[in-house]
Amino acid sequence: MTFAAESATRATALAIFQAGVAAADPAACVGNYLHTAGDQLVIGCDGNIRSGNWRRIHLLSFGKAACAMAQAAVQIIPQTWLAAAGIAVTNYENAVAVDNVQVFGAGHPLPDQAGLAAAETVVGRLKTLRAGDLVLALISGGGSALLPCPVAGVSLADKIATTQLLLASGANINQINCVRKHLSRLKGGGLARLAVVAELHALVLSDVLDDDLSAIASGPCVPDDTTFAQAIDILQAYRIWPEIPDNVKNHLLQGNRGLHAETPKTGDPVFETAGHHLIGSNALSVDAAIAAAKSSGYATDLFSKQLSGEARMVAERLCLHAQAVCAGLHRPLALVAGGETTVTLRGTGKGGRNQEMALAFAIAAEAYGLDCRWTFLSAGSDGRDGPTDAAGAIVDNGSLARIRAAAIDPAAMLNDNNAYPALDAANDLLKCGATGTNVADLQVLLLHPNA
Repeated sequence: MTFAAESATRATALAIFQAGVAAADPAACVGNYLHTAGDQLVIGCDGNIRSGNWRRIHLLSFGKAACAMAQAAVQIIPQTWLAAAGIAVTNYENAVAVDNVQVFGAGHPLPDQAGLAAAETVVGRLKTLRAGDLVLALISGGGSALLPCPVAGVSLADKIATTQLLLASGANINQINCVRKHLSRLKGGGLARLAVVAELHALVLSDVLDDDLSAIASGPCVPDDTTFAQAIDILQAYRIWPEIPDNVKNHLLQGNRGLHAETPKTGDPVFETAGHHLIGSNALSVDAAIAAAKSSGYATDLFSKQLSGEARMVAERLCLHAQAVCAGLHRPLALVAGGETTVTLRGTGKGGRNQEMALAFAIAAEAYGLDCRWTFLSAGSDGRDGPTDAAGAIVDNGSLARIRAAAIDPAAMLNDNNAYPALDAANDLLKCGATGTNVADLQVLLLHPNA
């Protein structure tokens, strides 16, 4: 492949990714599900409607798309219908001023004191609710870390330490959330419990597989059917229980003995006046990416809408699938996937799950002799992969040669979970900045027949 052709193909992969991100534009998604009709606020579309003439609406927005969602909502809802200024809590990169909204920047993926202050502000607002009020919750991915609200007896430092251990253990997002729900006053239906005097409706932008509402931002407005016992089992199964702070262990053990209230379950009366709409998701973004690939002249193949598992193992599976496809390849083909992989930290390097997957794919392509011209993009729709400034990476047939030309061993870097500097040396990091949305990850593999 010539340099010009390589650059053009990488640009196409990026455009396909960007089409997927655009499909999850928070403002457009809110606008599709929120409007006014006379003196009524109408929530929903396509016949699935909830409406009312609420005159004390409490706007709470949290997650990586919080500001964009709040901005769209305050442009639709008359200011006189709002009980007070709205509250938006988002990661620092996405924090922007919004008219008639108090905006909090907070830490992600690890919670911080600013997030705790924001959570206390939310709890304070919920204490002002009256019968007949509406709490309109605008929820997007990242809300679990951004809105930490520890139970009594557990400190923010305890929660941070527990979250760090879970993130490094290889536990999946549902397992991490199970633990976090049982340490929080807001997660796992906790917000619904605090808002029970009023009506509650959530507009949700999904960043999880299967669009499980109990997993998005740890499900503050929906039932949680996990238990204290399950939270304990998860920490023990991943062999991190001995390292968990004593305050956390004590709370979970006491909860398992019935000394603390469980999270509200399916059928709990706190959900009788609560509703929700799913307004955007990774699956919809995957569909948009496929459409963009077709528009760019590629045949398309959906690899998965539920990509999960260890990032390097998923990369190997994708490579083997591509190898089988390449055997009969006669025209350019785009393999598209979406989901969220995990990384079990064994090294001390820098990177994220998408960077690890990209580097692992390049290594697997060489090891298995992937016999076609290929370009692979893996990136987070939020523009950030792990604790780095990159969304992910774009690798191709020449990536490993470029890494080795910088006197770097790709395999050693992968084993040290140190994909970032290796990909940086190859000029393969994808840095697009914060996108203002979050619907998990997207993968685009472009395959071209050999000339």
